[in-house]
Formats: sequence, C-alpha cells, structure tokens
Amino acid sequence: MDADLAGLRVRIDSLDSQILALLNQRATVAQQVGEIKKLEGTAFFRPDRVAQVIEKIQKANLGPLKAEHLEAIWREVMSACLALELPQRVAVLGPAGTFCEQAALQYFGSAVEIIHCANFDEVFHATEAGRAQFGVVGVESSSEGVVTRSLDLFLRTPAHMVGEVSLMVRHNLLRLSKSLDDIEVVLAHPQALAQCQNWLSRHLPKAERRAVSSNAEGARLAATIPNWAALASDRAATQFGLQIVAHAVQDDAHNRTRFAVICLPETLATPAPTGKDCTSLVVSVQNQPGAVHDLLVPLKTHGVSMTRFESRPARTGQWEYYFYIDIQGHPSQAHIAATLADLQKLCAYFKVLGTYPISES
Repeated sequence: MDADLAGLRVRIDSLDSQILALLNQRATVAQQVGEIKKLEGTAFFRPDRVAQVIEKIQKANLGPLKAEHLEAIWREVMSACLALELPQRVAVLGPAGTFCEQAALQYFGSAVEIIHCANFDEVFHATEAGRAQFGVVGVESSSEGVVTRSLDLFLRTPAHMVGEVSLMVRHNLLRLSKSLDDIEVVLAHPQALAQCQNWLSRHLPKAERRAVSSNAEGARLAATIPNWAALASDRAATQFGLQIVAHAVQDDAHNRTRFAVICLPETLATPAPTGKDCTSLVVSVQNQPGAVHDLLVPLKTHGVSMTRFESRPARTGQWEYYFYIDIQGHPSQAHIAATLADLQKLCAYFKVLGTYPISES
C-alpha cells in the first residue's frame, strides 16, 4: 500500500511540474497580449471574455472536477496572468475581511490590489476619481431586500455596472473568548443585524445590537473589548484574532447577497454579449393612473423577461418614485434595444445602469 501511495505521489509531482510549465507558458502569452492591448488602448479586464473562457472550460470538462471548482481555479489563473499585463485596483467596503472584499476576490481573483473604503459612498468616489479601476458594492440581499444606499448612489454616478457576484453569506458570532456568556454588545452592519435577528433574540436577548459601517468594522471593534461580539465572516475572525463562538447564525440558511461590479465607461465599455446577460436600469414616470402598468407593456410586447422591479422614493416631497429594473438580455439584441427605446419614450427619467454577464454561482 505504501509503495502504491509513493508511486501516486511521484506521478502527482510529475503532473504538477507539467502544470507549472503550462501555466508559465500561458503567462508569457498573456504578457504578449498585454503589450498589444497597450498599443491599441483596449481594456485589460473583460468580464465577457472571462465568462466565455470559464464556460468553455466547464463544457470541455470530462473529469471528476466540479464546475464551480473549475471556475475558481480559472479565475485565479486569469487573475495572475492579468496582473502581469496590468495590476487591477478594486475598491471595496472595508476594513479587510468584509463580504464585499470576499466578493471582489471571488470575481477578480486574489492577484488584484484591494482598496478598502469606509462606506459605499467612498467606493463610488474612489472608482469615479480613478483611484480604483473598479468598485464592488452590495445591491441586494435575498433575505432583507435591496441595499438602499447603493441604489441611491447609482442615480448620480458616471460609473456603470459591468459585472455581478452572488455570494453565499454566512454570519458568524465572533469575540475574543469562545463563550456566549456576558456579551453586552453585538456589532454588525444593519443588514447583518436584520438577517440574524431571530437567532440574537433567542440566544442574546439582553445584548445591545449596535449598527456599524461594515461587519468587518464590527469585528475590529469587538477585538478591542472583551464583552463585545460581532457578526462577521470567518475571514474577519482570522483578520482580527477572534474566536468563532457560533457558526452561520443567519436566520435564512440560504442567505445570499448580490454585489455589483462598477467602473467608468472609459475604463471598460459595455461588455460584449455572452448569451447570458442582464441589463439594469432606473426609471421614473409621471404620477398618473396606469403609469407603472404602462412600463410593463414594452417588456410584454417584445418578449423580454424582467427579473427585478424595485421602487425607491425620489425624495422630492411629491410622492414620486424611481423604479429599478433588471431585464434578461443585451442591448445589442434587437428585442432588447426596442424595449429600451419604448421605455425611454414613456419615462420622465431613464438611465441604463449597465449590462453584464449573469452570475450563475
């Protein structure tokens, strides 16, 4: 048995050497691609190209590796190669250890430079000012609905959406000691507190629930006071030297958060169609009977599927609303272009927030 195991290990070592040689060959070609992109002035990072490469690899897979594992491997390979062409700077909600950071690393790979921001306003500003080439912001939770501040910021930003990440979110209770006793304060982002309210009511009914700018910030603060705890990721526990007192305390076992990847159009224009695309827009209509119904008519007429419809107050004092809409498809498709044109005619305000490959993870 030992001889068989030793032989298999020798074979694995040999295969690793072959994989390393091929990875370096790929990296060399990527550097050549980068030189051509510099001369042509074309975008270095293209989410449509990433999506196509991953889909092609998954379709060609005949072995035991799972599709989601192949996606993770190839994103890291492409991230490392892209860093040789031009390192990418990505703004996220900080400090280190947030789910926003995790979403960015899942989307771009670990070879990017992460810029931590105090709030989503700063993420937008860093992206708009060019301090970061891309930004990642939370837009929707499967259990608590939309992230309202992000939606409001989309109204006035010149940045547009070029990608999305759907992340399984598991909130852990963290503190300096591994005990539920004597916890006086639980710190987290308001969304996390809402997503764990039933668990907190059962297990920590007397603890104060204190909202902070991010879960990782809550973890940072919990690391300073023994009687404080935080709701945050296992990454945050490692980052701030905290114990995981209770795992996955969110009320919804399948809780997911959707993040948007943003950038300026001059950094990356609308990604090319992949066949699995989403177009996001925000509109408003005159406050009159049937106005909202009329918004849906172009979608039915042209056979377009709507996957999200959210309203937000316009804050004019006139009971007016903005409507955030996601539709399946790409503006290069005739029926999508016709739908957008018809919608624009009906709207007092109309803005396409972006078109991007759909996240299937």
